[in-house]
Amino acid sequence: MRLLIIGGGGREQALGWKLKQSPQVESIYFSADLADVSQPAIIAWVKENKIDLVIVGPDQPLAEGLVDSLEAGKIKVFGPTRAAAEIEWSKSFAKQLMFEEGIPTAKFKTFTDFNEAFKYIQEQKFPLVIKADGLALGKGVIIAQDLIEAEQALRELMKDKKYGRAGEQIVIEEYLVGQEISIHAFCDGETVILFPSAQDHKRIFDHDEGPNTGGMGAITPVSWVTPKLMKEIEERIVKPTLLGLKKRGRIFKGVLYPGIMVTAEGPKVIEFNARFGDPETQVYLPLLKTDLLEIILAACNGQLKNLNIEWSNKSAACVVLASGGYPGKYEINLPITGLNEVEEEESLIFHAATKKVGDHFVTNGGRVLNVVGVGDNLTEALTKAYQKVKQISFPGMHYRTDIGKKSLN
Repeated sequence: MRLLIIGGGGREQALGWKLKQSPQVESIYFSADLADVSQPAIIAWVKENKIDLVIVGPDQPLAEGLVDSLEAGKIKVFGPTRAAAEIEWSKSFAKQLMFEEGIPTAKFKTFTDFNEAFKYIQEQKFPLVIKADGLALGKGVIIAQDLIEAEQALRELMKDKKYGRAGEQIVIEEYLVGQEISIHAFCDGETVILFPSAQDHKRIFDHDEGPNTGGMGAITPVSWVTPKLMKEIEERIVKPTLLGLKKRGRIFKGVLYPGIMVTAEGPKVIEFNARFGDPETQVYLPLLKTDLLEIILAACNGQLKNLNIEWSNKSAACVVLASGGYPGKYEINLPITGLNEVEEEESLIFHAATKKVGDHFVTNGGRVLNVVGVGDNLTEALTKAYQKVKQISFPGMHYRTDIGKKSLN
């Protein structure tokens, strides 16, 4: 089969690496390499190049309805329609669906008027979570510690339009206390099959300090997440969400990814994503034993119930190497050294934001490289990842030194 993967970051490179292992795959292309990535151009390119399957990586093309356009052109595609993906691109839609379906989540209110939102926060306890309703590259969430920070967040989102139209509507939520985990599930509209548990590390600095990022590292599985907890998440969150979307005429085919806070009252949804996580995908796929293409085709064809998906019992850890200044301003085109030494079966590198100049690579974005270690346990996986990290360098390179540490205790 000939495949096109939409995107070109670390998640998409990991998908390509895994799909290449399938005997059914003849060739893989990435939309990041195309000159024109508008929907009409992608559809024309897919038809011209006889692509058999399109896999959508990032959230933005889902929100823009790329899956709908491909399906209208009779092209097989893995990913939810725009209506089903609204569970990610509109936090207010997701919160309302959870409220109506009884899915556990934080108490919330939505606002489109700054003055009403400001009046509301004056009556609330802190800390308080303020979110842009729309997509903001994983950065439109502010945890305000007091009224001053909350007002500043409202101004940035609603008046200054820091994230454009994403902040025209906002969601204000109670702050949940607990441990955060990432849950992923393959979905075919009817059946859900959960991945192992994972944990992302969103904050830029060690000890979960500093602003949110797109993700600075991940581990799988999470040692303290029990089969009983996974079953509870499946029955109380994932299945009711799929059913709730179906009831509203929004059949969800793809990967459903709720971010979960495990609180004293049990698991609660922080937010939903409608695609593979980044960098969670980079730790999941090295442990997946079943042919990924078979899983994707089964999901597309509504046949997941006939599939037994197997995972390795090993552990995996990913450390993100970021540009100095990220998630704020940063330089690009900085030379990267030490990549040639990294070629081992259980130490992998997925390029997230690089480009090749001559015979060497330079930086080309905020999250530059994903270094992944695989081991018999988390300690071994982390050791392998950090050993490789020490061989790589570029000016201003920044990474967290505490990925997975909370799960070692």
